[in-house]
Amino acid sequence: MSEATQVSARDRIESILDDSSFVEIGAGVRARATTFNIQEKDTSADGVITGYGVINGNLVYVYSQDATVMNGSVGEMHAKKIAGLYDMAMKMGAPVIGLIDSAGLRLQEATDALDGFGKIYQKMSLASGVIPQITAVYGNCGGGLAVLTALSDFTFAEEKAKLFVNSPNALEGNYDSKLDTASATFQAEAGVVDYVGDAEAIANGIRQLVSLLPANNEDQTFAESQDDLNRVCSDLEAEIADPALALTDIADDGLFMEVKASYAKDMVTGFLTVNGATVGAVANRTALFDEEGEKAAEYAAVLTVDGAKKATQFIQFCDAFEIPVITLTNVEGFEATVASEKEIAKAVASLTAAFAEASVPKVNVITGKAYGSAYVAMNSKSIGADMTFAWPNASIGMMDANLAAKIMYADEISKADDVSAKISEKAAEYANLQSSVESAAARGYVDVVIEPQDTRRHIAYALEMLYTKREDRPAKKHGTV
Repeated sequence: MSEATQVSARDRIESILDDSSFVEIGAGVRARATTFNIQEKDTSADGVITGYGVINGNLVYVYSQDATVMNGSVGEMHAKKIAGLYDMAMKMGAPVIGLIDSAGLRLQEATDALDGFGKIYQKMSLASGVIPQITAVYGNCGGGLAVLTALSDFTFAEEKAKLFVNSPNALEGNYDSKLDTASATFQAEAGVVDYVGDAEAIANGIRQLVSLLPANNEDQTFAESQDDLNRVCSDLEAEIADPALALTDIADDGLFMEVKASYAKDMVTGFLTVNGATVGAVANRTALFDEEGEKAAEYAAVLTVDGAKKATQFIQFCDAFEIPVITLTNVEGFEATVASEKEIAKAVASLTAAFAEASVPKVNVITGKAYGSAYVAMNSKSIGADMTFAWPNASIGMMDANLAAKIMYADEISKADDVSAKISEKAAEYANLQSSVESAAARGYVDVVIEPQDTRRHIAYALEMLYTKREDRPAKKHGTV
């Protein structure tokens, strides 16, 4: 039995939903199998509580596995209840929340249980991009059950939860005391889990997320906000190295919900509201500050493999659910390591395609460097940004001006009496002609040059203007990048 069963499956549901709103479906279901004397065991609700309720008045469907009933294992009827819940959620256009605490497949039901597993996979796949899917892991989630978390849009995990496809001791050369690959922390750093916390933090996080997201891909979410659209963000320039802080400043009422915060920390993704409308944000990070405001880590202004993958997945979710995307761009190239070279081209190609194919409103704010094809991939106007803003000190071009000068004027520099002065002279000349904000604006690659403290106002007005955006795409089944 899971260590987490001190909190019942029903209590978990009640902690997430509005008070007294839960209505159970299928309470009378029992296991149908009779092999291995299953009929002699307690199979109440066949180990999973299913039903519906509301979160801040929004309809949601929820299932919660009960580890006190056959360890929460998934049998034929258990799976049938979850699949049926998905059918209802799809008809009503409402999110599904799955609360996981299970030993996995029920061995006593063999192929019937396996078929049930497959049915859940199918329902989740069909629901992807139609209704939001949220999973929270409280106890055990192993083997094929772990695939459910990856089929979800967002995954929460309790600090003591165990999430794995293969247990740590089954990995060649590893054991759990050496590296606990099943821990919530490990899976969060790997990008599988979005949020890690205690049961209360998970409940609050799910409630906040549901309140930010539309109910389905044809719905839109608006929240009341008294925040001034023209509010000046006077600290934004100082905060921009850590976009999580900058986006908090830009957001209505200072509320920014970061997604996958422990994974690929050089790239920030998350949700905020601007003028009451939910917006997705993607931003390059060069510094991470702790709760005391001290710099905890530094990152190069480059696109990494994991950072590109993280942003790609997030952009695709936003586009599926008609959520506008804003980017805060500060990138000067690609990560240059032997390991990254194996994947970087494909990862950046996927990121580029995600931005290019997204038909939602897209706003780019260039806050620092914007160099080369790494910049092009970060929601540039070239691949479809609807509005591009830039701060006055931003630099936009092929490469750093000093490096460009060394390449273009190599002979002249080599003959100079003062090499350093000559490089500076030629770099300034190149920057003025090719990489200044004014040069980019003159060519139409930047729409408006804005002061950092006015960023919130310009984003808000751009999104308001883009509210009725309609954009046709070539007829095709789906892309292949």
